[in-house]
Amino acid sequence: MKYTKEKRLSYTEKAQRIAEKMTLEEKVFLMSGSTSFGDTPSGEARVEAEAALPQGPDAMHYNFTPYPAGGNEKFDLPTMRFCDGPRGVVCGTGKSTCFPVSMLRGATFDTALEEEIGHAIGREVRGHGGNLFAGVCINLPYNPGWGRSQETYGEESFALGQFGSALVRGVQGENVMACVKHYAFNSMECSRFKCSVDCNRRTEREVFLPHFKDCVDVGAASIMSSYNLYKGINCGHSDYLLRKVLKEEWDFDGFVMSDFGWGIRATVEPANNGQDMEMCSTVFFGDKLVQAVRDGLVPEERINESAARIIRTILPFEDAYRAHKPIGKEAVGCKEHIELALKAAREGMTLLQNEDSVLPLSKKSVKKLAVFGKLADKGNIGDYGSSRVFPAYIVTPLQGIKKTSPGTEVVYYDGYDAETAKRIAREADAAVFVVGYDHNDEGEYISGEQLGSIDGSEGGDRKNSLGLHKEDIELIRAAGPENEQSAVVMIGGNTIMMTEWMDCVSSILMAYYPGQEGGTAIAEILFGDVNPGGKLPYVLPYRESDLPQVNWETTNQFYDYYHGYTKLEKEGVKPLLPYGFGLSYTTFKLKDAEFKAGNKTVSATCRVKNTGEVKGSEVVQLYIGFKNSKVNRPVKLLRGFKRVELKPGEKAEVTLTCPVEKLKWYNPETAAWELEHMEYEVYIGTSSDDGDLMMGEIEL
Repeated sequence: MKYTKEKRLSYTEKAQRIAEKMTLEEKVFLMSGSTSFGDTPSGEARVEAEAALPQGPDAMHYNFTPYPAGGNEKFDLPTMRFCDGPRGVVCGTGKSTCFPVSMLRGATFDTALEEEIGHAIGREVRGHGGNLFAGVCINLPYNPGWGRSQETYGEESFALGQFGSALVRGVQGENVMACVKHYAFNSMECSRFKCSVDCNRRTEREVFLPHFKDCVDVGAASIMSSYNLYKGINCGHSDYLLRKVLKEEWDFDGFVMSDFGWGIRATVEPANNGQDMEMCSTVFFGDKLVQAVRDGLVPEERINESAARIIRTILPFEDAYRAHKPIGKEAVGCKEHIELALKAAREGMTLLQNEDSVLPLSKKSVKKLAVFGKLADKGNIGDYGSSRVFPAYIVTPLQGIKKTSPGTEVVYYDGYDAETAKRIAREADAAVFVVGYDHNDEGEYISGEQLGSIDGSEGGDRKNSLGLHKEDIELIRAAGPENEQSAVVMIGGNTIMMTEWMDCVSSILMAYYPGQEGGTAIAEILFGDVNPGGKLPYVLPYRESDLPQVNWETTNQFYDYYHGYTKLEKEGVKPLLPYGFGLSYTTFKLKDAEFKAGNKTVSATCRVKNTGEVKGSEVVQLYIGFKNSKVNRPVKLLRGFKRVELKPGEKAEVTLTCPVEKLKWYNPETAAWELEHMEYEVYIGTSSDDGDLMMGEIEL
């Protein structure tokens, strides 16, 4: 039996009958995490920090086993068993499949692949004994320096909603509950426990919340509230966010859980205002919540509602799973899932520069290859916080290069002496620089105090610069010009500035954090076994000042209506590379654009032809323009995309469709979404740059 939202709602009466028979203590127990992390929220922080410490694959770590909550044997109610993500299942002893981070998967612009990854993750959750996956991370990075932006799919709200929905469908297709996080306005690390975010109502509704609603609309089972405050109120306590918007306006019928430890800071307010479950240990719910009900501070009706939501959500998933052959540990890290991780890495890596078609390198002519950079010989799969996955192995870029081209002599230099690097580059047939970031530079923030160290912290936001480390820049500037066949491979979770050094090398490949098979995919692309087809899920500016500015150490942060490519376009600022940009080893031609408008949808059609000599993928993109609007709106917005693979000379017709609902603006005066009746521009092409688009006009 395949899980559906309608199936969940069919359990409403049964859930209410069970809740009516339960004691107050039994109902509150359903709302309370069962993991013992000590008596204070700082106990959870210590356990999170354990994930950042050096340890073997079989050592205990954060979420080593699924974290339980609730359950009741008397009523045959299973526990909720939590597994973190999103680049795979965090649980286990060094065997989970480590997929590329979500940012790379966003660069694939392939939601069918993301849904397939969701199915694989769902199977591994069950293989670990869990039944909930809390790895649907769709927070929007207001500034790309946010340390955990690697966990999300890019800067564009529409794409976030499409990818988040795809992951929800895949995970829940395996009868595993999907938890969407972090609701809402969570896009900074160092101040995540203290910062109050503010924005105007249009910005809230049009920019920061639509992707959450998209996931609710496809039936997400759970929502995790965020640590930060919104307009001065903790998000885990917010009646506006949790009850009014999520449950009443959006008709969300699943349950809300708190982020761990400091996700709630009190008993009465979160319980009254829509928080259904405290995770992952009980500090403020449990006995304190029972007493609050008896003291008349929390109506028991609130407890009944939360209990019924939890029961109604868990039962259909467990009943459906029980009706099928159980999934065992053989699903965890299986060959099929690892191949899927490799496929994602191949699809998402993005070729940003390729002067004189230096890439792909020839295995025949490149007899000696110089490889530079400490990251070339490092298993670098992302941050060391709550999303850290422990796979059976990691292929480094250096290992991948040696395996992919065994006939090539590889000279590896991980130092920074300029003269040595120059000599090595001159003596080689080609040079590759692997540079960028690791878990020390960006990720979930783990303070030195939490680590028990005076030597500083790990992860956090990129507070100083969005560029490469100074020593990497100097290395590229020194050795890059010494070899005409030079390529930079960048590792990182979001925007990396390139203007200081891009003229010193021929080619640049953005590899993000590419998962356990990332080294294989990097090498295959460098040598042409695979044609890169990823597209930037963010804009790349000439200057950091072109992006919204954020104080990463603050208690108050205002988010403006514009960010990313919409900000640059509105201000008439040309980017270095536009949103949706990516090169290929082949060429494509788009023509014969047609545009149509109906009562419920807008569509654009074009014909795509591979005009080059090798097979490749192109991402056709749909944008809608608003130049005739009477209100302040973006120049244009992404409203559709499709990845198409074509052989040399092959043609395809691509039609992209956008619901008219996605063209509305939120009127704060009427508190309603409104459609402007006017002429809209419709664009179809290969990036957000006008030069890559064909335009038509439609009347609505």
